[in-house]
Amino acid sequence: MLSKIKWQLLGVLCTLLLFTEAQAQSSASTYSALGIGEFNYSGLTNNQAMGGLGISFGSAWNPNVVNPALSTKNAIFNFEAALNYKKIAADNGTETSDIDGGGLSYIAFSLPVKVNKATVGLGLNQLTSVNYRMLIQSDVNNADVQALNSIEGDGGISEVYLSYGMVVAKNLSLGIQGSYLFGSTIRTNQLALFDEEGSPVGTTSEYYERLTVSDVGIKAGAYYFLPLNEKSKLHLGAIYQQLGDVSGKAFAKLASIGQASNPDSEGDLIANDEPGSIYIPNRYGFGVSYEKNNKYVIGLEGQYQDFKKFKNLFGDPLRLQEAIKVGLGFQIVPDYLDADSPLKRGTYRFGLEYQQTPYYINATNINDLGINFGASLPVNQLSLVNFAVKIGQRGTTDNGLIRENYVNFTLGLSLNDNSWFYKRVFE
Repeated sequence: MLSKIKWQLLGVLCTLLLFTEAQAQSSASTYSALGIGEFNYSGLTNNQAMGGLGISFGSAWNPNVVNPALSTKNAIFNFEAALNYKKIAADNGTETSDIDGGGLSYIAFSLPVKVNKATVGLGLNQLTSVNYRMLIQSDVNNADVQALNSIEGDGGISEVYLSYGMVVAKNLSLGIQGSYLFGSTIRTNQLALFDEEGSPVGTTSEYYERLTVSDVGIKAGAYYFLPLNEKSKLHLGAIYQQLGDVSGKAFAKLASIGQASNPDSEGDLIANDEPGSIYIPNRYGFGVSYEKNNKYVIGLEGQYQDFKKFKNLFGDPLRLQEAIKVGLGFQIVPDYLDADSPLKRGTYRFGLEYQQTPYYINATNINDLGINFGASLPVNQLSLVNFAVKIGQRGTTDNGLIRENYVNFTLGLSLNDNSWFYKRVFE
C-alpha cells in the first residue's frame, strides 16, 4: 500500500495536471514583443543557479530537462516544482519604468525504470514567454494632434514532455524527449488621438491578434563521463532539439476598443483562426564539466539557434539573427557526510550567463549578461529546497533602444523518495 505522503503527492499531480489549466508562466521583457518571445534556455532551478549548466552535468537529486540523457543520474523518484518572479527596470535613456511579474515556472518528475540504467521523465515546462507593456506618444504628421499607442502582449509556448534516458554502454547514456507544444499569445495595439488641449479626436481603434500553437517537438541528448582518477571525472554532453514548422492558427482584427477580440463585431476581420505554422529553428548544445567527487563541479556550455529563417503564423519573416548562449557554472558541497549540519550538506552554486539574443534592432545586437547564484538545502534525508537568483542586464540605450536591468528569482521544492522500490517486510 502506498504511504500517506505518496497519496498526497499523487493528489498534487492530479490537481496540477488534470483539474487546472496549468501553464508555465514567467515575466518576460520588452524585447519579447519580437518573434515568439523570450526563450528559456536555462533549465530548472539548480541549472539556473549555475548559468544554465545542464547539458554536461546533472544531479541525482534533481530532474534534468536540459539533457534527457542525464536523467539516468536519478536513481530515486524525484518530484520538483518551482515559482518564478522577475523585476525589470527598463530605461530608454530619458525615462525609466519598472515591470514585474511571475508565476508557475515548471513541474518535473523523474522515475527510474531500472536504477542507474534507465529513467522516465515527465513534466510541464516553459519554452517561450511573452510579457510586455508599452505606452508610446507621438505627433501625427501634417496634423495638430497627437497619437497615443498602448501596446501589450501576454502568453507564450509551454510544453508537456515525456523523456527516456538509458545507459547504452560503459559511461555512455542516450536520451530522447517528446513534447506536446501548446499555448497562445495575445497582442493588442490601442490607438487614440488627442488635440492640443488633450481632448479626444475622432474614434479610438484597437488591433487585436491571437496566435495559438499546438504541435509536437523532439529533443535528443548524449552524455559521457571519463574517470580521470579515483576522485575526479570529466563529463561531456550534447543536445539537439528539433522544432521546425510548429502548427497553429491566427486570429486578427481591427475594430473599436473592446470589440476587436469578438469575431462577430463590426470591424475589419484580417484572419479568423486561419491555420498556419511558425518556423522555429533547431537548437544545438554542447558542454564539458570537471567534477571532484562529492566536492565541486565546474563546467562550460554553449547553445545555438539560427533565427534568420524564422517566420510567424502569418508567414512574415522578421529580421532576426543567430541566438548564442554561453554559460559558466560552479557548484560546491562543503561536507556531504555531515549529518548534523544541513548547511554543510547543502549544495551551493554560482554562474555567469551570456546571451546574444535573436533580436537585431537599429543595426544593434541585443545582448544579455547575467550573474547567477543559488543553493539546494536539505529539509530531510532526501528532499530539498532550491532557489536561484539571476542579476543581469539586457539591451542598450544606444540608437533609441531600451536597456533592462533585471533580477530573476526562482524558488522550488524537490521531493525525493527511494522507498517506492523496496518491498515492505512489515506492515
